[in-house]
Amino acid sequence: MIVAEELVISSLPQIPTWFGIGGGAARFAEVSSPAQLRRAVEIDSRLRVLGDGANLLVDDDGVDELVIVMKGEFAEWTVNSSAATVRVGAGANLPKLINETVRLGLAGLETLGGIPASIGGALVMNAGGKFGEIEQYVLRVFGISRDGREVVLERKDIPFGYRRSGLGEYLLTGCELQLAPEDPAAVRRRQKEVMAYKKGSQPMAEKSAGCTYKNPTLEDDLPELFDANGRAGRRIPAGLLIDRAGLKGLRVGGAQVSDVHANFFVTHPGATARDVIGLMNEVERRVMDRFGVRLTREVVVWSRTEGSGGTK
Repeated sequence: MIVAEELVISSLPQIPTWFGIGGGAARFAEVSSPAQLRRAVEIDSRLRVLGDGANLLVDDDGVDELVIVMKGEFAEWTVNSSAATVRVGAGANLPKLINETVRLGLAGLETLGGIPASIGGALVMNAGGKFGEIEQYVLRVFGISRDGREVVLERKDIPFGYRRSGLGEYLLTGCELQLAPEDPAAVRRRQKEVMAYKKGSQPMAEKSAGCTYKNPTLEDDLPELFDANGRAGRRIPAGLLIDRAGLKGLRVGGAQVSDVHANFFVTHPGATARDVIGLMNEVERRVMDRFGVRLTREVVVWSRTEGSGGTK
């Protein structure tokens, strides 16, 4: 164990992810203040930030870079009810914040119900789904660069897009969100509707990382599958492509394409990260062979051969 300016660095046998598999971190630390975060950057500018571990797969061999989790003030939030704004740390839990804003009658975040993420991770990937994306509520984002400079990015300066933000180059420390006052009962009803939809269409009780792939935009017409909706330039569900390729239930070792939603890959006892990677490779190959569509992974893979960056 190494102690550096009150930053305790130890090893982590297995990095916790929603898959429940994978390797560990040779160096791991909990960071609770800006001073500790800067010290962590000094130790390893290529450090990796672990959020909720929901859209993350760690290779069985683990990673060499320092892995940090944001705790303390980075996991807190402050609500200004009169202005309907929230100042929240990057390490805060998104589902818990959603429940708090729903209780206070501040509308917006309930549309993100059922998305497991830290705030930092949600910002980096522009978390969202059928009912909305976090970018809709962002006023500004706070962080530091990997050379230790403080940064404040206004919403207009952040290149948000579908499952992207351009924020991965920074170490995010928090953000300010703009919500809207509304009757708490109405906000709660909307939250329940969102959760009911997800429980009915996704394998939420199984070990998975949520959607494995981003929904692709067609480069060419695909009328055999979608008729008028199969026109070039349209975004189509990755899960539908996987399903129509006959891949529901496909299994590699202990990893399987869900029978409930084909864009969810689930793990069974004995599964390894290499099983999931092998399954992803096979699904991508078969969808390309069948439809000529290249699937882009939403699940992030950490390995000794992959670069660092972002919050996962």
